[in-house]
Amino acid sequence: MIDLRSDTVTKPTPGMLAAMATAAVGDEQEREDPTTNELQRRMAKLLGKEAALFLPTATMANQAALRALGRPGCKVVAEERTHVLIYEWGGPAIHSGLVMRGLVAEAGRPTPEQIEELDEFGPGSVVVLENTHRSSGGRVWPLDELGATVAAARERGAAVHLDGARLFNAAVAAGLEPSAWAALADTVTICFSKGLGCPFGAILAGPAETIERAWESKFLFGGALRQSGIASAAMLYALGHNVERLADDHARAKRLAEGIGIDPATVETNFVPIPDEPGLTERLLEHDVGVGGLRPGWLRAVTHLDVGDGEIDQAIERMQAVLSVHA
Repeated sequence: MIDLRSDTVTKPTPGMLAAMATAAVGDEQEREDPTTNELQRRMAKLLGKEAALFLPTATMANQAALRALGRPGCKVVAEERTHVLIYEWGGPAIHSGLVMRGLVAEAGRPTPEQIEELDEFGPGSVVVLENTHRSSGGRVWPLDELGATVAAARERGAAVHLDGARLFNAAVAAGLEPSAWAALADTVTICFSKGLGCPFGAILAGPAETIERAWESKFLFGGALRQSGIASAAMLYALGHNVERLADDHARAKRLAEGIGIDPATVETNFVPIPDEPGLTERLLEHDVGVGGLRPGWLRAVTHLDVGDGEIDQAIERMQAVLSVHA
C-alpha cells in the first residue's frame, strides 16, 4: 500500500537506526545523558532560545508549555481546529486549568482583531499559534501576519506558544530559518516524528526560567526518561539528514495534486487537500492508497520520507482511477 495518511507513518532509516544503536547515553533524570544534552543545546541555538528540553512527544511538549506559561482559570486561545484544542483531549483544561477558547479563522490564522476582541483575556492566558497549520492543509503562516497576532496578544498581557510541530516544513517552504518564527513566541515546540522521520521525540524551547518550570511538568506527565540519548541520537541524525530533503516532499505533494486534478496552489508544504465524498477513503484503500482526514468534508494525502517518485507515480494512477469514475 502507498501510505499517504500522515507523515507520522515513516520508519527509521538504516542510518538513523545505526545512530540510535551507537548513542552515548546516561541518566536523563540526572541530566547526565550527553546525547540529549547536545540535542537540547543545538535546538536552543537553532531556535534562538535560551534553553530547550527533550520530551517524548509534541503533545507532552505543548502541555508542558501551557502549564509553564498559563495560570489556572485563565484562557488558552487558538484557532478552533488547532492541535491543542482538537487532538490533545482537553489537556489544557485537565493539566493546567485553562479555559479552552477556539476562534474561527481563515487558514488557521487568528487575526489581531480577533485577539483584541476577546473578553476576560490577559495575564495568565496563552495564545497558541500553529505553523504549519495542520487542519487547513499544512499552510504556512506568513511571518508578518504571525507577528501582528503575537503583538496583539502581548498588548493584552498574554503569553504566546508556537506549536511548530512541522515548523521545519514551514521554514523550508518559505526559505526562512525556524528561528524567524520562534523568536516571536515565548515558547516553541518541534515534533521530530512527523516529516523528520524519527520514531518519537520532541523539543520545547524558550527562556531558561520557563524551560526549568517545564521540567516539573515533564516529571509530572511521566516523560522524564533514563537513557533518552537513544531517541535524541535519532533526532540529531534527522537534523543532519532529513531537514533539507523536506523540499522533496513538498515538490512531490504538488505533483500529486496536479496529477489528480487538485489545484497545486492549495499545496504549500506536504499536504494535498482532497474534497471528501461518501466512501472515498474505502475506494482508495481498495486501490492500495491510504489517505487520512484533514477536517470535516476534506481528506488529506501527505507526502513523506517513505514515499518516493515511483510511489507518487503509482498513487496518481490509482487515485485517478477512483476520482475520475466518481468525479
